[in-house]
Amino acid sequence: MELTFGLKTTPMHVPYADIRRVWLEADEEPRIRDAWLWDHFLPLAGPKNGDVLEGWTLLTALAAQTSRLRLGLLVTSNRIRPPAVLGKIAGTLDVISGGRLVMGLGAGGTHQPTGPNPAIEEYAAYGLTLVPPGEGVERLRETIEILRLMWSEDEFDFDGRYYTLERTRSAPKPVQAGGPPLLIGGWGNRMMRLIAEYADIWNISGPPHTDLDTLADRARRLDLECERIGRDPSTISRSLQQIVSYDDPAGTREIVRKAVGLGFDHIVLSLPRPYPERAVRWLVREFIEPFD
Repeated sequence: MELTFGLKTTPMHVPYADIRRVWLEADEEPRIRDAWLWDHFLPLAGPKNGDVLEGWTLLTALAAQTSRLRLGLLVTSNRIRPPAVLGKIAGTLDVISGGRLVMGLGAGGTHQPTGPNPAIEEYAAYGLTLVPPGEGVERLRETIEILRLMWSEDEFDFDGRYYTLERTRSAPKPVQAGGPPLLIGGWGNRMMRLIAEYADIWNISGPPHTDLDTLADRARRLDLECERIGRDPSTISRSLQQIVSYDDPAGTREIVRKAVGLGFDHIVLSLPRPYPERAVRWLVREFIEPFD
C-alpha cells in the first residue's frame, strides 16, 4: 500500500481555536490525508481539572468547516454510547462531511489485571461502567454488526448477548456506500482476531506507549489471524499513531522509518500541546517530505 500520513490533535488542555487552526491548515495540505481527535472526558496528563472537549461534538464542528480531510476519532470508546446511538451519530456526521468519516473504534474502558488504569476515575466521574476485557471485545463485535446493519438495512432487529434492538431504522444513510471504513485500535490477542475479521484499518500506538518489538510481534499476529480465517492480510491497512517530538524530530523520523519497515503504511503524527504556528507545514517538512 502507498504510505500515507495523518495528524492528531488531542483536545486536552488545548483551546478550540488552536485545534481549528491546525485542522484548517491541514485541509489545505494534500499530503495530510486525515485528521483525528480522541474520546475521553477527563485529562490523561497534566492538571486534572483542565479543559477537555468532547470528541464527536468537536469532530462535527470541524467536519462542517473542512472540505477534503478524512476524519475520525482515534478511537471511539465502545463503552460510552449505545451502539445504535453511535451509529446514528456517525451516519449523520458522514452526511455532514460529504462522506469523509473513518469510523475509529476501540473496546473502551475495561478492567486491567495489572498496572495503572486511568479509565477508573474517568468512568466513575461520568457514571460509566468498566467490563472484563473479553466482554469488552465481544461487545465491540456486536457494535460492529449493529453499525453495518444500520448503514445498510432499512429496518432490522438485533438479538445479541449484550444488545437487543427492535425495528431499528436509521435515515439518511451514510454517503459512503455500506458506511464509513472501519478502523479498529488494539493490540491484545482477542482484539487482533476481531481486527482480522472486521477492520479495514488497524491502528496501534508507537513509542513510548509500545516498543518496536511489540509492534513487530502484533503485526505478525495480525498476519496469523488473517491466515486463520482466509483473509489476505494486505487488505488491512496498518496505521501507527506516533507522538512527534519538537525537540528531536530526527528521533521521531527514525521511529517512523522503522515502522514503515515493519509494514505500516499509514502514520498518524500526534501533535503535543501547545501547537506551534504553521504546525502542519512543520510536520510535512520534518516527517513527510523525507519519505517522498
